[in-house]
Parts: sequence; structure tokens; C-alpha cells
Amino acid sequence: MVGYFKEMAENTGVPYQSLINLYLRDCVRQHRTIDIS
Repeated sequence: MVGYFKEMAENTGVPYQSLINLYLRDCVRQHRTIDIS
């Protein structure tokens, strides 16, 4: 999972930790729930 964000970080120049935080913030805003099936 972290590898996905690290690859995206290389492509965008944004630190992967920031990308993870942005994704989590978006999940909260969109009221997404975790699918653990």
C-alpha cells in the first residue's frame, strides 16, 4: 500500500506522507467507509 503512494510521490514531487494525508482527508470529506470484505 505504501508503495503505491511512494510511486505517486515520485511522479508528482509531493512527499508520500503528504499524499497519504491528503487521501485520508478526502476520505473524511466524502464520508467513505472502509471495505474489509
